[in-house]
Amino acid sequence: MIRGVLTSLPLLLRICAATDGSITYLLEAIFGGKAEVSTLCQQIVKADENMCRLLNISYGEPVNIRKVTLGVNGVMHVFAKSLSPINRMPSGMREQFMQADIPIGKILRSNKLETRRDILHIERLHSSDYFTGEVLSRDYVIIHDGRVLMWINEVFPIDFRWDA
Repeated sequence: MIRGVLTSLPLLLRICAATDGSITYLLEAIFGGKAEVSTLCQQIVKADENMCRLLNISYGEPVNIRKVTLGVNGVMHVFAKSLSPINRMPSGMREQFMQADIPIGKILRSNKLETRRDILHIERLHSSDYFTGEVLSRDYVIIHDGRVLMWINEVFPIDFRWDA
């Protein structure tokens, strides 16, 4: 399934789409600059049915919703939306996460959390609210201590910015 979606994409975008590691560090390595996060919005809400399903939590539990863009050297490469159950966040992580503008990969590393990422879905879309033209969208979860710590959707433009 994933192989067909990734066919004909620029190599650097295929690498970003298929990784189960930190996009933050990958973008920094690819583009040779510091990853810049710009928080578009962040709020805590009560979990609805969809959030309960994605995060395996109870209805009404507090969930942090965060929408950010991630770029390097002034070029935006990713739009990301994350859902995080507040009650599962270690306290040090919770404080950093609520400060915004810190990439998730760096928060996880600075808190020395052992995690894994499970990619749930990757698809090509013809449009996006954040990029013009075709995009690649992927959903994944970050697992810590056997439980979902975050659900993340990332959207990447399929355009010139991935040309090496």
